Amino acid sequence: MALKCGIVGLPNVGKSTLFNCLSNAKAQSANFPFCTIEPNVGTITVPDSRLEKLEGLVAPEKVMPTTIEIVDIAGLVKGAHKGEGLGNQFLANIREVDAIIHVIRCFDDGNVVHVDGSVDPVRDKEVIDMELQLKDLETIEKRISAIQRKALSGDKEAGKVYSIYQLLKDHIESGNSARSATMDPEQWALVPDLHLLTAKPVLYLCNVDENSVKTGNPHVECLQKAVADERAEVLVLGAGIEADISELETFEERQMFLDDLGLVEPGVSKLIRSAYTLLNLQTYFTAGVKEVRAWTIRKGTTAPQAAGVIHTDFEKGFIRAEVMKYDDFVKLGSEQAVKEAGKLGVEGKEYVVEDGDIMHFRFNV
Repeated sequence: MALKCGIVGLPNVGKSTLFNCLSNAKAQSANFPFCTIEPNVGTITVPDSRLEKLEGLVAPEKVMPTTIEIVDIAGLVKGAHKGEGLGNQFLANIREVDAIIHVIRCFDDGNVVHVDGSVDPVRDKEVIDMELQLKDLETIEKRISAIQRKALSGDKEAGKVYSIYQLLKDHIESGNSARSATMDPEQWALVPDLHLLTAKPVLYLCNVDENSVKTGNPHVECLQKAVADERAEVLVLGAGIEADISELETFEERQMFLDDLGLVEPGVSKLIRSAYTLLNLQTYFTAGVKEVRAWTIRKGTTAPQAAGVIHTDFEKGFIRAEVMKYDDFVKLGSEQAVKEAGKLGVEGKEYVVEDGDIMHFRFNV
């Protein structure tokens, strides 16, 4: 499931530093290397302490974590929607990702030039919002002109689509992003090929100095107030600190560094987990002596669909799923103990997989 998060922001806000930290992330899955797919695209393992617990109980030959893809997208400048700077490349790349990590500079440093001459996170956020909104308006206006005559002639389906286009156009022209439009899933389903940039879910990442990593600062507070109505997560992270952590060789060295700063874990670990959630993903496990493995599925996935992530034949020939809850497995210590306690569930085609389920699939092809 190659779902991607794109890292976006103005030039010189810390995007590339952050991407490099992610590429060298040495969380508990240090033996699973970063893999470059193409320039500025990386597959990042998702930190999950549950894998360690399962490994300790099952003692498998290998452990496979789940992953997401992170894309470092070229810095944007004003006028990008018209092709200014690397605008066309930026907008094409962002169209291909499933969610956005918007990096915003929230630190003062005279040695790091700001593209607009001063640090103002709210202004910086609005610059990118406006460029994406203007590009979306361009897209919608083209669609409206293409369907308007058909809609006004009395075609009911065309009329429904036309009204959605008009709703989105009015919403964006008011300075809003498409993701905040009051539309139900059925309405979105009528315009699946619209691919609006501002419809993508977003996470705001405040890049701060070392002294602000734990408590934030006035720049962070200003941004939090500005996005309060968006229901978007705001994370605080110091890209410079993360760069220092990524250069340390051992877990012990990293832990000592974190202890000195009063941090529990590297910020990139929180970021990766948040990106995973932003993509509406969750994890189920398979656990055997050959392999303990985390599998990525979307929330709401049924048992046959989850089986299909392993192999399409599993979904086609699905009979049933044997399900153990992670907490039961850890508490009781083995599959046999779970069975003896009557905690092993046998589920059919309608079962919706829950995060952390440990599953065996029975199928017949």
